[in-house]
Amino acid sequence: MTAPLTPPPPPHDQSPHQAWPAPPPAGTVEGAYEQDGPGMKTEVREAAVITVAVALGGALLGLLWLWLAPHVPLVGEHVDGAWAVYRKDPEGEQAAGVDGTFTLLALAFGAVSAVVVFLLRRRGGVPLVVALTVGGLLGSWLAWRIGVWLGPAQDVVAHAKAVGKGVAFSAPLKLGTHGALLAWPVAALVVHLGLTALFGPRDPDPYEQGPYQQGPYAAPPA
Repeated sequence: MTAPLTPPPPPHDQSPHQAWPAPPPAGTVEGAYEQDGPGMKTEVREAAVITVAVALGGALLGLLWLWLAPHVPLVGEHVDGAWAVYRKDPEGEQAAGVDGTFTLLALAFGAVSAVVVFLLRRRGGVPLVVALTVGGLLGSWLAWRIGVWLGPAQDVVAHAKAVGKGVAFSAPLKLGTHGALLAWPVAALVVHLGLTALFGPRDPDPYEQGPYQQGPYAAPPA
């Protein structure tokens, strides 16, 4: 005759001498919550500095646009006691080249600004993305206004009178489409997100075994 088998104790029963797992250190999940406040303030300050620095880069973009953009030739004619101004080459593509030059330069500036910010910070984050986007928009607007301000005179009739009848002169620098102003922020956003996804720091695996994950059912150390 065999003795009756004694059922094992339920798993929730704990020995009074068994130690509970130690609380997570400061660098784990719970400790991170305590540092959100100061960390966010620092990120916001850095984002403000990046926004201003990126926007000021628009001055260089405006000078390059003024220098590299093709000139649209105009001529003036005195007809029936009034001046008429028209394009010397109606089928020319200089006007499209003005927009294209601005767009290509803005794309390059957006990519460069994103690479510089990533190399300085080596991480992503909403404040950095917002800083690049807002700074790119401000920089594009500043470049546009500087190019128009330093470019040929806006009063084409007065300019035609000054140079004389039939003499070609350059049209004012302007953007045919304001969508070109979005080239910088879009390029900066795409490049920065791509760099962060490829080379940015990875989040820790929440399923890795560590002091925080060890519970009462973890196997005892060997």
